[in-house]
Amino acid sequence: MPPPHQIVLREWETLSPDTDECVAGLSLGDDSALEGLARELSERGLLGVAQLRSGLQVRATSFVGRVGLGSVEIVVSPKIPGLTLLHLLRYAYGLRNLELYGDVEHAFQRGGFQELLVSQLAEEAEELVARGLRREYQLRRATLAVPRGRIDFQTLARRRPGETASLPCQHHPRVEDCLVNQVLLAGVRLAIRVTQEVALRARLQRTAAQLADAVSDVDLSPHLLARLDRHTSRLTTAYQPAVALIELLVTSQGTRFEGAKTPIPLPGFLFDMNHFFQALLGRFLRDNIPGYELKEQYMLKDMLAYAAGYNPLSRRAPRPRPDFVVMRQGHPVAMVDAKYRDLWDQSLPEHMLYQLCVYALSRESGGTATILYPTLHEEASEARINIREPVYGGNRGQVVLRPVHMARLERLVATAPAAPPAARVAYARYLALGERGS
Repeated sequence: MPPPHQIVLREWETLSPDTDECVAGLSLGDDSALEGLARELSERGLLGVAQLRSGLQVRATSFVGRVGLGSVEIVVSPKIPGLTLLHLLRYAYGLRNLELYGDVEHAFQRGGFQELLVSQLAEEAEELVARGLRREYQLRRATLAVPRGRIDFQTLARRRPGETASLPCQHHPRVEDCLVNQVLLAGVRLAIRVTQEVALRARLQRTAAQLADAVSDVDLSPHLLARLDRHTSRLTTAYQPAVALIELLVTSQGTRFEGAKTPIPLPGFLFDMNHFFQALLGRFLRDNIPGYELKEQYMLKDMLAYAAGYNPLSRRAPRPRPDFVVMRQGHPVAMVDAKYRDLWDQSLPEHMLYQLCVYALSRESGGTATILYPTLHEEASEARINIREPVYGGNRGQVVLRPVHMARLERLVATAPAAPPAARVAYARYLALGERGS
């Protein structure tokens, strides 16, 4: 079977057969399953794939990764360079600063975003195995010739006299076959399926073989991860980076589209960079604006309400949710949304503007709402859009488009001292509050 034709593009980039030879003349064929998958990808905003007379048109969004469509393989890479993105990922999700094996940048460019996650998970798993896996006490019931633990007298009473010389016992050995290790093994095996790097796959297979000697297999699912989260404690702190990576792989791998009329497998890996950007900003602002409280997904409860007597279906009133609300002494002082779209390069979509207008108008007259967007352009500066009263011309509020310079942010978070330095605090206050301290 010939290797698939690979199409490589960046997030938010569009390739069409009229301008790009790499997609000219390509076709998905007459496979109805592939057509259905391409249609689902487009309708759900993950990846736009359209069959044209002269070839394929491919339009990337904020989702990065790799998807196979028959004889065509599409790789969507982030604009952020590999090592920069790795440092920011580590900070956003609390990953350890481990020395990655091989050329990360080369693997990232060749294999896509998922190789960063898999490389980090391989290091985390090897570190955990080398340190010694966690052991937990687990109940075991067995009939033993040499008693151990507690004798099970109820079982013993039901036995016929002289049936056997062994005694029924209940004991609690410390074993490695516990939930957190089972999730680790399942996550390593998922990473084996995701990676395209031969050397990396071999390392993961060795780690999986070591784990499988003492740990049983489980089916990895969001339900299992939620169960693990309920059992997380300070005793499993060392596993948290690996579990965070496994959660990212599970949510981005996907075996089928939920809610689809016909189950359609997703042969690939797609990760929404919006989630990463929001996690990154959430941690940076929480860590570096002392004296303020950061609320995520804060619900504006009383802004919108159905008029009395005019809610025939008894529906709940809409409740807008800004990504972040900065509070001081219980009062909101700033409303911020994180949008993973470089608004220095691209235009502001109307739905984003309208959403932020609602946030700004929810405050007192002259209130503001801020969009934080990522950029690699050092010259990018903030823009402001006034919300004007159309009759008298006065300003009712303002929407601020504020760039987050990713290279600068990486320099600030590449190391994590115990107390945030002044530069971190100054930049966080600028992003959240608009204060130009430096």
